[in-house]
Amino acid sequence: MSSTSAVDPKSTASGLRSGRRYGDSIFSALSVSAGVVILLVLVGVTFFLLFGAKDALLADSSEVRGGNGLVAYVGPLIFGTLLSSIIALIIAVPLSIGIALFISHYAPRRLAAGLGYVVDLLAAVPSIIFGLWGMQIAQSAVPSFEFLNEYLGWIPLFSGSVTTTGRTMLMIGIVLAIMILPIMTAVNREVFLQTPRLHEEASLALGATRSEMIRQTVLPFGQSGIVSGAMLGLGRALGETMAVAIILSASGGGYSWELLTSNTPGTIAGDIALNFPESFGIERSTLFVSGLALFVVTFLVNMFARWIVSRRSEFSGAN
Repeated sequence: MSSTSAVDPKSTASGLRSGRRYGDSIFSALSVSAGVVILLVLVGVTFFLLFGAKDALLADSSEVRGGNGLVAYVGPLIFGTLLSSIIALIIAVPLSIGIALFISHYAPRRLAAGLGYVVDLLAAVPSIIFGLWGMQIAQSAVPSFEFLNEYLGWIPLFSGSVTTTGRTMLMIGIVLAIMILPIMTAVNREVFLQTPRLHEEASLALGATRSEMIRQTVLPFGQSGIVSGAMLGLGRALGETMAVAIILSASGGGYSWELLTSNTPGTIAGDIALNFPESFGIERSTLFVSGLALFVVTFLVNMFARWIVSRRSEFSGAN
């Protein structure tokens, strides 16, 4: 005759709770460790750049690369970096929004799925490919630049003597815009697809057309996502190296708003890529100062983006 022992429900529940607490503790420890690692890497990069730049920071201005001091050398590079990135954003932001809206709300389902795969694949294309493409078409873009100079030359951006090579700041902005377009489009597409279906149907039920529905529900809901995608693209544009180095090859230096001339200030990343292999001593330390300046600019841009996203989230459609 066999006997069965009753299972105590209280002990079973207690064991489950202890197992869950143990799992939560492990997950919490892993999450905290990952956050600490990120901070340590950030601090490590900062000290690495400071250590490499200390010779140039302590040296006399005449010994710094260019012979005119750090501000005179790094300043135009920061200006060129920001100018090229802003041009890229001006071109890429409206295009990414339009493409994302077409994929998410206008294209048939099968076509939208195919276009989504294509956008994701374009985001993985190496930057050197875009740089080679930009170098090849730069010469063919000269007639368009001459057209802008002839009819819009009264605007400082399009004034000056157009270079015959086509390797201009505007060309850099166009190439960077094409580079950051896929990743911005992918972010915007995912954000637009998250728009609550009830909001869209309510807008259509009130008599709105599809374009009016998008203006009333999709775009307000995706404002923070659009800003996030733009800042993500801006981060890539600020640090882009190979495309800029291939197209510009060398910079004219100085501050210039002229986008169609050879008087190009250059960018920090391109300048480091072109000059770092042949630099030693104070010259190499000066390039570390440029890298530190780019690090600070990128950090400030990300902080500004986080501030914008946090403000926009209070008024997003999700709330």
